Amino acid sequence: MLQQELLHRTSLENQKLNLLGEVSYLKLKLADMEGKQGHGAERQHKAEGLLKELRILKDKVEHLEDQKLQYEKKLKATKVKESSDLCGVSTLQYTISAHIPLLTLHSTFLNAVQSNVPFLACNSHPYRLRRTQSGGLQAVDPDVSHFRRGGLRATAGPRLTRTPESYDSTRDMNVPFSQWTKEQVCGWLEDYGLGQYVNLTRQWVENGQTLLSATPQDFEKEMGMKNPLHRKKLQLALKAFTTKVIEKSADLDYIWVTRWLDDIGLPQYKDHFHEARVDGRMIQYITVNDLLTLKVTSQLHHLSIKCAIHVLHANKFNPNCLRRRPGEEKQPSPSEVVQWSNHRVMEWLRAVDLAEYAPNLRGSGVHGGLIILEPRFSAETLALLLNIPPQKTLLRRHLATAFSTLVGHQATQEKREYGNATGHMPLTTTAKVKPKKLGFTQFSHLRKRKPDESADYICPIDSGALTVNGVSRVIYSSGDLLDGL
Repeated sequence: MLQQELLHRTSLENQKLNLLGEVSYLKLKLADMEGKQGHGAERQHKAEGLLKELRILKDKVEHLEDQKLQYEKKLKATKVKESSDLCGVSTLQYTISAHIPLLTLHSTFLNAVQSNVPFLACNSHPYRLRRTQSGGLQAVDPDVSHFRRGGLRATAGPRLTRTPESYDSTRDMNVPFSQWTKEQVCGWLEDYGLGQYVNLTRQWVENGQTLLSATPQDFEKEMGMKNPLHRKKLQLALKAFTTKVIEKSADLDYIWVTRWLDDIGLPQYKDHFHEARVDGRMIQYITVNDLLTLKVTSQLHHLSIKCAIHVLHANKFNPNCLRRRPGEEKQPSPSEVVQWSNHRVMEWLRAVDLAEYAPNLRGSGVHGGLIILEPRFSAETLALLLNIPPQKTLLRRHLATAFSTLVGHQATQEKREYGNATGHMPLTTTAKVKPKKLGFTQFSHLRKRKPDESADYICPIDSGALTVNGVSRVIYSSGDLLDGL
């Protein structure tokens, strides 16, 4: 009965963890939808302002037309002082001619807003102000519609969302990005998670080529993009448009990244990653300084993210490569353990009679990739993270035996040899990573060389790898992450 009760509690804890993950995911979705709703409200407010201006112009034109009719009646009735009256009527006609094309332009814009057509397409017909000798008003372009009383739908609510046609056109990869219109670029930015920069972008961007030829300094100056990770996100996307290289990491959006942080045991950074809109492509090209910008300063957490990205590389950025549930295997192989999530590692602890210490792994960054791929991660490191007291030698010996069985004999031997090597620095839970400081010689040559960020990637694509027990293991140089300690 006690064993059944323990299994029942384990099942309830699993369900609780799953529900917490789902609640966190739904909260992020809700925050994203609220942000989009805020942009829509701002657009609606601007459209209401335009409607008020249109109503004012409409009243002015009607007043001018009434004055014109009164002057014409007086002219026909008296026929006195014809020259002065004709001059007054001619002046009034010129004034009305100056207002009617402006109202026609605003009416065209209103119709474009109501039918969701870009305004630039509606403003393709130029007009000229013209004084006429006759009593009527003439428009140079017959295609420009005249103002009619009652013709404006002043009570109709403006629709500022994009139509399905414009939405599909932003997804048409056959059209080069340089030829995208202003509205297509702004719609793509909003869908890409950078909707807060749409207003300034609309004032600056002419077409897609404006973004392609811009520099990060232009993004900061013209679009108000102060966050360096937002600029990097935009640069990576524009580079993909230019090179036309299809990357599987581009299919993973920033919502998926927040769930991925749950899987690798680092949920405490979800808010920072979500605010920076870190997506799969940014994860692939993330650097040490990027992680420091995201408030990730722990050396252990850097290594956790590094190993997790290596697992994504090995699985071609399959979004479901990590295992969250125990399988039917009795003795998992290292190639299976490397894909364990943080929750799956806690399940293993419960299976080896360490259930009371399993909750201590939440927020630790411990997952299967870190256990297998990091040569400095040992049973002693795991015991520190689990807060097992040093005086409990039997418990620690039991953990070491279970750990060796989990990673395999060959990996255990390699970890032991790595720990006994000269110059070895043990992995601690309190070590911090600091940004690298430029020396005087590096500073003197800073202008001569172009910055190559690929050398600072947390997990380079072409990093050296070693196959152990069927698992591709990363070879870490002693300078990785240790220069900043």
